[in-house]
Amino acid sequence: MNSIRFDIDGDGIATLTIDVPGQSMNVIGPDFIADLDAAITRIASEDGIKGAVIASGKDSGFMAGMDLKFFGAMLASAEGQRPSPADIFDKVFVLNQLFRRLETCGKPVACAIEGTCVGGGFELAMACHRRVVGDSSKTQLGLPEILIGLFPGGGGSQRLPRLMGVQAALMYMLQGKLFRPAEAAMLKVVDEVVPQGTAVEKAREWVKANPTASVQPWDVKGFKFPGGAGGFNPGFVQTMAGAVPMTVKQTQRNMNAPIALLSAVYEGAILPIDQAIRVESKYFAKVAADPQASNMIRSLFVNKQAAERGARRPKDQPKAPTKKLAMLGAGMMGAGIATVAAQAGMEVMLFDRDLAYAEKGKAHVEEVLKKRLGKGMTPEKLAETLARVTPTTDYAALAGADFVIEAVFEDVAIKAEVTKKVEEALGADVIFGSNTSTLPITRLAKAWSKPANFIGIHFFSPVEKMPLVEIILGKETGPAAIAKALDFVAQIRKTPIVVNDSRGFYTSRCFGTYVQEGVEMVAEGINPALIENGGRQLGMPVGPLAVGDEVSIELGNKIVLAAQKELGDAYVAQRSDELMAQMVEMGRLGRKSAKGWYDYPEGGKKHLWPGLAELFPAADQPDVEAVKERLLYRQLVECARCFEEGVLETPEDGDIGAIFGWGFAPYTGGPFSHMDTVGIVHVVAVLDRLAAAHGDRFAPTKQLREMAASGATFYRPAPSRAAA
Repeated sequence: MNSIRFDIDGDGIATLTIDVPGQSMNVIGPDFIADLDAAITRIASEDGIKGAVIASGKDSGFMAGMDLKFFGAMLASAEGQRPSPADIFDKVFVLNQLFRRLETCGKPVACAIEGTCVGGGFELAMACHRRVVGDSSKTQLGLPEILIGLFPGGGGSQRLPRLMGVQAALMYMLQGKLFRPAEAAMLKVVDEVVPQGTAVEKAREWVKANPTASVQPWDVKGFKFPGGAGGFNPGFVQTMAGAVPMTVKQTQRNMNAPIALLSAVYEGAILPIDQAIRVESKYFAKVAADPQASNMIRSLFVNKQAAERGARRPKDQPKAPTKKLAMLGAGMMGAGIATVAAQAGMEVMLFDRDLAYAEKGKAHVEEVLKKRLGKGMTPEKLAETLARVTPTTDYAALAGADFVIEAVFEDVAIKAEVTKKVEEALGADVIFGSNTSTLPITRLAKAWSKPANFIGIHFFSPVEKMPLVEIILGKETGPAAIAKALDFVAQIRKTPIVVNDSRGFYTSRCFGTYVQEGVEMVAEGINPALIENGGRQLGMPVGPLAVGDEVSIELGNKIVLAAQKELGDAYVAQRSDELMAQMVEMGRLGRKSAKGWYDYPEGGKKHLWPGLAELFPAADQPDVEAVKERLLYRQLVECARCFEEGVLETPEDGDIGAIFGWGFAPYTGGPFSHMDTVGIVHVVAVLDRLAAAHGDRFAPTKQLREMAASGATFYRPAPSRAAA
């Protein structure tokens, strides 16, 4: 066996130690499936084996889910075409059959879990007769497949409801929510929580003491689901009747997996387990056969992990971890960066022009850390982390810092002044990162005497929660700066993308089009409620007007004014520019002023400002599909422009940045995956139609037309690229 070590002790108890070669975490692949199959046969057939314990040989944890490279290969035929759901069923049902063989092998099997146990690993654990978990704050268990466009396909959708009840199981599976050990024990998902490091020993003791405990509860005649199930059970009927509309509302009918999961649970709950797992595999195959699943897996898992592991890091550069950070600016953004840096073990000098501001920034760090007490944060750890943050107004106090991040006011002159003073204190050999959302890095780098050491590092607010960091390369940014910035992002456990310089870079520039198109429609007299609902139905987190209020109308107006000043006659004015300026003149600045596109009454619920109807009388109203199309394609064409101009170098960065940066509809896998899926010919045709109706902002790029003509896609690049 390549992935499982099989040992038998003097009591006849077999220990199956999983250690998949070449993987940092155990995953399910063809070797593991073959090895587990052979192990089950041996357990069942050898009289000398009284039972078994399944454990991990890796320090990283017990087991994750399916090896997604293996899974991706399952979804392609020899001709490169996607197989039918029936073909996929035959492939995926193999795992379900394997786990079913394990739980009916006639011998007691216990699972000894130390560390992470998720996805297919947790489904393996549920197919064992006892689950023993080592108690650790790092241990997580559960079924997060819904987060990457799938749902549990190894019996999880059938066994979890049989362990903890349908309602509770659906809550966890539909959210991809994980269990901590004590929580799992309380919900009867695991049988025993033991001191860390003793799970194998305790599992072996149980097997030895229970030689006949080889039947699962759902195989016992008369088994009933916790809380009940079946078409005649009022609680079950009520749960399913409520779950469907709630899921539809949450997903806006865009996601395949949640609805398939509900169907699998509903049908499986009224069937014996052998038929139930076939139902599960049927729905799983249907979901897997749709491009949505592979797009989401590629962007939300495979490419995201590759980015976090340094896919864009210069290979010839030595590791450059940050030990002491000079954080310039103690506002919300600077304090947020200081928080994640201190949590990662760095010493942070939190600099501001006024000590009160700097101390206020440190107070923010403390406030964030206190919210984590009891969630992996102890009072001792809080004090230790907070002690790493030192407020200061003295440039000399920055001495010894090996990385600088600037997050001062978005003004070129102010940034230049601070940059020069820092260089006087630290020298130009230190890497300097500017957290700007729109100002060109090449221009800001002029204030640093070694522009090769100057880089953009754009965080998103709130820093503590937002997973993305956009690394921006100026024209002279060197490999040492790129490596330093990416190593810093890895230290704070966030996801990086790397883009080239331009006004607004990638994320701010493309996100802005979503808001701008919403404002354009307001100016045309389209009902604001229709616009907002269209945005949400598209799969965006909130409507364009609501998010415009959050980032502030005033800020949007300032960005427009700065662009007009910078570009002069080359700037192409939009009606949305005038409308935002008008709103600012009226004092409607956004949420921060309690009035913008929405009103924010004190103690009440926000609502769209009725005055918009007076400013822009209603025109003939389009249907919601037309609104969704405009909001979607305005973003798509801007993303395509960034690719053509060389702002983006890879579609992977474009998809990751869109989903994790501004919440682009995750079910699509990102804008580039979506364009590939619907077809570039279709994209160009829609853009031509929209450009004819609404203006050149929708005009397809030259590259898109060339791709449509040649049959190329973004993930199968066209032969030529425009220069950056």
